[in-house]
Amino acid sequence: MNKDIDFSRVTACGECCDECVKFRNGVCPGCIEADGVVPEWSESGRCKIHTCTWEHNVQFCGLCREFPCSSIETMIPWHKGIIEHMRRLADEYRCTEMCGVEIDI
Repeated sequence: MNKDIDFSRVTACGECCDECVKFRNGVCPGCIEADGVVPEWSESGRCKIHTCTWEHNVQFCGLCREFPCSSIETMIPWHKGIIEHMRRLADEYRCTEMCGVEIDI
């Protein structure tokens, strides 16, 4: 288990804006801070992944009871191993939650 993960900073697509160059350089406000409305998605409004997780009342895809859905690889094409990544992330999240480690979501 990776105890360094700040789950309050994990985005809908299972990433962390804190590690993003665009976020660090002030080019992007960040998915969490901007409620999924970021420059990358300016033409379509809100990020589809962010919207989907909001509709399913989960923080990130791996926590959804429909995971893995048929559209996850289409919505997150830049991450070839997204399903396995989300599984590991969800497992770590659940372990952290069950172990009584306090996290802010």
